[in-house]
Amino acid sequence: MTPLTPGGRRPAAALRAVLSAVAVCLLSCLLAGLLLPRAAGASTSAGRDDDPVPAPAAGAPWFGPTLDWAQDLPADYSRRLGATPSLYSQRVSYPLGAEDTTYLRQFGEQAATQGAVAVLTLEPDEALADLGTDDAADLADALVDLHRAYDSYVLVRFAPEMNGTWTSWGQQPTAYVEAFRTVADAVHEATEHAAMVWSPSYGAGYPFGGSARAVDPSGQVEVDVLDTDGDGTLDEADDPYAPYYPGDDAVDWVGLSLFSFGGTETEPAGPDGVNEVPAAGSFEARLDETWGYADDTSRESFYDRFAAPGDTPVLLDTAALWVPEAGGAGSREVKQDWWRQVLAALPERPLVAALTWLEVERPEDEAGGRTVDWRATVDGLGRPLREDLGAAGVDLGPVTNVLDLETANTASAQGRVLGTDLGNELDWIVLCAVLLAALFLFAGFAGRFLPSWRYPDEHDPRDRRLDLLRGMIIITVVVTHIELSSPYSFVSLKAIGAITGAEMFVLLSGVVLGMIYEPTVRKLGERATAVVMLKRARKQYVVALVVVVLVYLLGRLPLVDASDITTFTDRGTGENGGAVAGQVYDLYANFPRLFDYPPPGYAIRQLLLLEMGPWVFNIMGLFVVLSLLLPALMWLIRRRMWWVVLAVSWAGYVYATIDDPHWLPSQFEAVFPLLIWQVAFTHGLVVGYYRRQITRVLTTRPGKLATAAFVVGYAAVLAWVWWGNAHGGLAPAPLPADSYAWLLENFYIRVFLQPGRLIDLVLVVVVAFAVLTTCWKPIDKAIGWLWIPMGQASLYVFIVHVFFALAVANVPGLDRTGFWQGTLIHTVVVLAIWAMVKRQVLFSVIPR
Repeated sequence: MTPLTPGGRRPAAALRAVLSAVAVCLLSCLLAGLLLPRAAGASTSAGRDDDPVPAPAAGAPWFGPTLDWAQDLPADYSRRLGATPSLYSQRVSYPLGAEDTTYLRQFGEQAATQGAVAVLTLEPDEALADLGTDDAADLADALVDLHRAYDSYVLVRFAPEMNGTWTSWGQQPTAYVEAFRTVADAVHEATEHAAMVWSPSYGAGYPFGGSARAVDPSGQVEVDVLDTDGDGTLDEADDPYAPYYPGDDAVDWVGLSLFSFGGTETEPAGPDGVNEVPAAGSFEARLDETWGYADDTSRESFYDRFAAPGDTPVLLDTAALWVPEAGGAGSREVKQDWWRQVLAALPERPLVAALTWLEVERPEDEAGGRTVDWRATVDGLGRPLREDLGAAGVDLGPVTNVLDLETANTASAQGRVLGTDLGNELDWIVLCAVLLAALFLFAGFAGRFLPSWRYPDEHDPRDRRLDLLRGMIIITVVVTHIELSSPYSFVSLKAIGAITGAEMFVLLSGVVLGMIYEPTVRKLGERATAVVMLKRARKQYVVALVVVVLVYLLGRLPLVDASDITTFTDRGTGENGGAVAGQVYDLYANFPRLFDYPPPGYAIRQLLLLEMGPWVFNIMGLFVVLSLLLPALMWLIRRRMWWVVLAVSWAGYVYATIDDPHWLPSQFEAVFPLLIWQVAFTHGLVVGYYRRQITRVLTTRPGKLATAAFVVGYAAVLAWVWWGNAHGGLAPAPLPADSYAWLLENFYIRVFLQPGRLIDLVLVVVVAFAVLTTCWKPIDKAIGWLWIPMGQASLYVFIVHVFFALAVANVPGLDRTGFWQGTLIHTVVVLAIWAMVKRQVLFSVIPR
């Protein structure tokens, strides 16, 4: 790799002056980022496709729960169901206050974690007549923001069950229709990604005069409007729906609340009754508008009146009452019978486009104040519910883009597509292998004919060759994460062949720890050394938490935008390909919930398990876990059971390659799976611990011949395969003609730590140490002053570079494609971090 900073002399007074100027420049950039707004077009956030999400196919409605969001979350629900629902429902007060807006955004975030439609129930907490256009405009703006941020599609149920007396907005048809139309006008004008749902309660029992919570803020019932049969009396003969209908132009969906409260049609269950299986055909009878009415008057069904004429989709809100302490029928008997009745009614009503199930446990007046368990996924019900939903053709699974933390983290594992087709990627790998082979041969020449260049400190416990190599790698990481166009980024993105800085970083960390472990044991003893290493892991963990929190808090400062590192914009080069290019993932989706009182357990858990954090920092979690495993691994290695460590390591690698398990929820698992990436670390430990023995073997004549055969032979095989591919598909005998494409797909895709990357990792290490051993003095003179200090404090550099990435992201007017701007800023950042290392800034706090 070419030097990242020009110059071949150790810094002197002139260089120090230059560095002082550089520091001033960097400080100016930081201040500008804090004091000035970002330039137009510099944001990393991108809007989604402007096409609205269509309604589900006929006969395949969406399904999902209304959760108790203080106790239950989408991840918990989908785990119980064994599948991802296609919608989630939530209630929010209206008009939106500051807390309501936050709550709505958090609801959108949670629904987006599973790509689900958000069913938003707006419950007015002011008189309907007091709801104005400004309130509606604020709601519409919030819905637009939701779609931009999370690709959200929202069904807005404004003041549902308005024909009842148990709501503060109930039985006020004139004010209700006006309020609904005001909201609908604002929503329709602002976005096509939200639909208005008019959703009364099933009409049997209307006008519900005996409701336990009868409320009428005005003190008067609009009998003249509600008396639809003109007999001067508001009674069951009057229409329970039409007076509240806002009009076809305002309504996109219609809905109906249909719940089973037990009992029979003529004898409803009382508040002290026992649990009963719903009467046969009772749900179908409700849809036919025949269940529960005292008279035998023929009525046209809600479906035929409000859905069929305009092919308007229908949202049904339902569940079955079951009281744990009541006795009688069991939970499964009651609930499964009801949901099967619901599902059986769907084929004849293809406009039923969505079903919501009340998935809560709470006291109900209908049960005499006793606690009712409405939930359909507890006590082993999840599996039968999922099976029945599948058999009925209900649509489960994502409707919009999935923005969960795992998807977000996975997206940040980007490959490096170096050209217009995949072939160019392998061309570069082959070229690098050939060049490395040539360097290896030159190192042999230098060792024989230029002995004065040789590394002079072969027996020094502190191997500066290793420090220099680590310095090169960590600078590569810094440049890669500060995404600007420059000659440095050209080199760092392509790295060396199939490898990136990450696997070399992990390997060399293992080598260093393997080297220092035995001397530390001799000094402190094995138990004390293990304690020291575990304390080191603890410090890494605490620093990781601090960095995660600090980045978020800095992003909340006025005019500071942290989205460059707290979100990740898919480049289309990851495992999901170009189809998701431009997709923006929020890596801090649930962090705002930590400011709730009390903060929900899931948000605390995600922070403590490092499930959230800046994407440039996600490998830190891997180092924390590997550091915790270090004492146990070294206990085996010190007892010459290195072969056990490597055997288990490879078994884990193979298992993870086949099964792709994620044992930890931490952010790094999606990008750097523990069972995959540990293979580089464990091999580094063994190499570091036995480095003298390995060096003696490799420097014997047979060892040199074997090493040369590996380096030159590997390069020759790749070149031979490339030659066949580059000449019209000529078969590189004895290999098949399609070997070139097969190798790229199965050995060298950079999103995964495939075998080819591991082979290239060995190749780079072997060649690098050969060259640094025989050509040390000119290399050290040219670049050692920069790379060695950076390598000796590589973990420190990695931690502080996060904040430099944040600072650069806030430089006003920055053109990320500008060659000279990128070159200047990369140079400034690298030299500034080097100056911090030399001055040991915060060395007592930040691990090195």
